[in-house]
Amino acid sequence: MTINEFNFAGKKAIVRVDFNVPLDENGKITDDTRIRGALPTLKKVLADGGALIIMSHMGKPKGKVNPKFSLGQIKDAVAAALEAPVTFAPDCAKAQDAAAALKPGEVLLLENLRFYPEEEGKPVGIEKTDPAYDEAKKAMKASQKEFAKTLASYADAYVMDAFGTAHRKHASTAVIADYFDADHKMLGYLMEKEVTAVDNILKDIKRPFTAIMGGSKVSTKIGIIENLLGKVDNLILCGGMTYTFAKAQGGEIGNSIVELDKLDVALDVIKKAKENNVNLVLGTDCIAADKFANDANTQVVPSNAIPEGWEGLDAGPDTRKAFAAAIEPAKTILWNGPAGVFEFDNFVGGSKAIADAIAKATANGAFSLIGGGDSVACINKFGMADQVSYISTGGGALLEAIEGKVLPGVAAIKGE
Repeated sequence: MTINEFNFAGKKAIVRVDFNVPLDENGKITDDTRIRGALPTLKKVLADGGALIIMSHMGKPKGKVNPKFSLGQIKDAVAAALEAPVTFAPDCAKAQDAAAALKPGEVLLLENLRFYPEEEGKPVGIEKTDPAYDEAKKAMKASQKEFAKTLASYADAYVMDAFGTAHRKHASTAVIADYFDADHKMLGYLMEKEVTAVDNILKDIKRPFTAIMGGSKVSTKIGIIENLLGKVDNLILCGGMTYTFAKAQGGEIGNSIVELDKLDVALDVIKKAKENNVNLVLGTDCIAADKFANDANTQVVPSNAIPEGWEGLDAGPDTRKAFAAAIEPAKTILWNGPAGVFEFDNFVGGSKAIADAIAKATANGAFSLIGGGDSVACINKFGMADQVSYISTGGGALLEAIEGKVLPGVAAIKGE
């Protein structure tokens, strides 16, 4: 069942959204992107004449009630976005009466799902090395099913619209789907768009295909890199990873970030890129700094000849040109991870060069997908969100999908 086909008139829908929004010290939302992203799905339920139950997590309260992560803080912002009054249920597992009283057009926001350890389904207070862990895990899985069953009992239909958590088999993202038949569970509009965007990248590739992988560590991206090596024409590896690759090839990298236990992995990536005829673009020069700070002294040096006491914090001018040459002619583009310490205004140049090249390619008809928190933050910092094809709301979920893994939150709906 698709959300467009379903008529919510006279029905109660429980919708899993990702309202894990950043708050300032006064509990005010600093970026409401995730709330705005869920609005088409939530408004469809209300427009049809249905009653709406919204559930989400916030932060990592680790199975305990913590006022700092209460969704009560965002109730008024959700009401303003929906242009409808919102009732708050202070205990997500004891909202039966509030749900039963809901009338068409009314909205109920449940308290943070992760105040219950059953949401994530991980035993609390016991280490994996403990002999009793397996029994505790089995007991928790049974409790998780009961928790999901309780949530399901509030509604007639279930909508999964939280792509950011779709890679987790949590009570509210996957297990709950077992309590609805195929005609009463569906993906929301945001999830449908995310799944389509990933399919465009992995299944409907227009060539040339250029992927840009940034960030500090090779270890966190190796699965994705290996999967992409069989698909892309150009692979740009940038950010802190640059220096692990430079070191692996015998370079001097000063105080730059490096994973010394991943040098063999870096060499293997270089080898596999050659075997797959992939144009692997690595930094040849960088902006080196004498300290990790925005006001550091800087110099442009080769990425494999960084002086002692200096560290690479951004891509250099030659590297930026090489990035642009691999990005601008592309017809499919994936960007995950910045090219430098973009949080410092003096080290945004490499990331801005990538963004500019992607915008140029997109204007020429390329499909560009930006995913992963830092890349999204980059695009937003540069005010260029409207110059790319699609910005993904899910960091880990997007990466696992690109790695070729099945997402439990999608499989639970599609029955895969």
